[in-house]
Amino acid sequence: MPFRKISRDLKLAAIRMYESEILVLPDILDCLQISKSTFYRILDLWNTTGDVVRHTTGVRGRPRLLHFDDIDYLKRLINARPDWFLDELLFLLATNRFVSMHYTTIHRELARARVSSKKLKKIALERNENLRADFIRHISRYSAEQLGFLDELSKDERSSFRPCGRRFSAEGLLTIDGMISNTVVEGSMTRDMFLHYLEFTVVRTSSILSTWPPQLTYMSSDTIMLPLSRLS
Repeated sequence: MPFRKISRDLKLAAIRMYESEILVLPDILDCLQISKSTFYRILDLWNTTGDVVRHTTGVRGRPRLLHFDDIDYLKRLINARPDWFLDELLFLLATNRFVSMHYTTIHRELARARVSSKKLKKIALERNENLRADFIRHISRYSAEQLGFLDELSKDERSSFRPCGRRFSAEGLLTIDGMISNTVVEGSMTRDMFLHYLEFTVVRTSSILSTWPPQLTYMSSDTIMLPLSRLS
C-alpha cells in the first residue's frame, strides 16, 4: 500500500471501532484503507501515550548539551574577556554551571549563536585600556555642546511574501539639544549622498539654528570621527 498521510480523526475512528467491537479488524482495515501494521502501530501509540499522533517538542536532532542559560553565560563571559581560550571557557562551565563537554562543542554552540572572530576582535579592541585612555584624552578637549553623533538606520519592507517592497535609509545628527538634522533616502545611503548630507544639511543647519551653537566642531558616527570645521 503506498504511503499516504492518515488524519488524526481517521486514526481515532479506527481505534474506537476496534475497542467498541463495532466491526472486526479486517472490516476496519478495509473500510479505512489502512494496513494491519499501520493499525497496530497506531494502537501501540494509543496505549502508550493516550493519543494516536506523536507530538514533538519542536526541536529536531540530538538534544542540546547547553541550555539557553548556558549559552547566555558563555556570551557574557566572552563579552567580559574576549581573549579567553576554549579550554578556559570549558573550565568555567564545568565549575559554575556544572556542565561537562568537549571544547569543540563550545566552539560549535558559539558559531551557532553567531559569535564570530570578527565580533570577538571588535570586543577585544573596545576592552583595550590603552585605546580607551587615548580616546578619553582626545575627546576631553571638547565640551558637550561641541559634540554631535551621527547614526544611520534602514527600513526594508521587502520580505519573502512582499518581494516588491521599498527600502529606506535614514541618517540623523544628535546633539545635547536633541535630534536637529536628519535625512531619508530610498535605497542605501551612498558615499556621495552622505557627503551631500554633511555639506548641505549638517553644516548649513549649524549656521541657522540658534539651538545649535556655532562652535560645534566635532561629530562621530559608527565609522567616522572628524572635526566639523573640515566640512565648512
